[in-house]
Amino acid sequence: MRNIAIVEDEKGAAETLRDYIAKYAEENGQQFNVVRFKNAADFLEDYKAIYAVVFMDIQMPKMNGMDGAMELRKIDKTTSVIFITNLVQYAQKGYEVDAVGFLVKPVSYFDFALKFRKALDVYVMNEERSITVKYRGGMCRISTDKLMYVEIIAHRLYYHLIDEDIEITGVLSEVEKELASYGFLRCNKCYLVNPKFIVGVKGSDVRVGNRDLQISRPRRAAFLSELAAWYAGQGERHD
Repeated sequence: MRNIAIVEDEKGAAETLRDYIAKYAEENGQQFNVVRFKNAADFLEDYKAIYAVVFMDIQMPKMNGMDGAMELRKIDKTTSVIFITNLVQYAQKGYEVDAVGFLVKPVSYFDFALKFRKALDVYVMNEERSITVKYRGGMCRISTDKLMYVEIIAHRLYYHLIDEDIEITGVLSEVEKELASYGFLRCNKCYLVNPKFIVGVKGSDVRVGNRDLQISRPRRAAFLSELAAWYAGQGERHD
């Protein structure tokens, strides 16, 4: 059963979404646990990364939905966010928080069903390739598809994502075990790299995104062999 959050201050709008979710569940043979919050501040207080989809109204007291989504993305990068709004001009800003889409009030069931199905599909894809790390006294869930590489400096781990860096205390060898199934490769004692973001290898450097990382001499042969095997595996998937 998937958990769904409705963050909406208007009772009528929240009830419409709840009815639509129930109708969608009945039509598709699914079950959902729906929880409503009256504002983004209450939703984020003691937040737990358990929601597949979050319906977030934009205009709310205490904290607007756009700011709420930005705070949400700091601790949960895999849940699907759908904004509810009267103002279409917010759509562009939604890309900053990886919103799946927008629903404009009054929301029609047809539009709702299309966006909800997409949001569930995106969540399932992210969930299958996500990991959870301890962060700022709590937990943070991130998608490995957005993780470029992990670096360790003086017992501090740095998760370099596409859009930000997360710093925590940890041991790289433990992270290596966790990320092995996602294809991450160690190029030296300081780095674990996601081969999806490798642009090229030149000499003793591997370019990951726009950053050059050093390949240690002891690891070079094994790293290149593992990288070649990864590329070969990707080719087989596309045949």
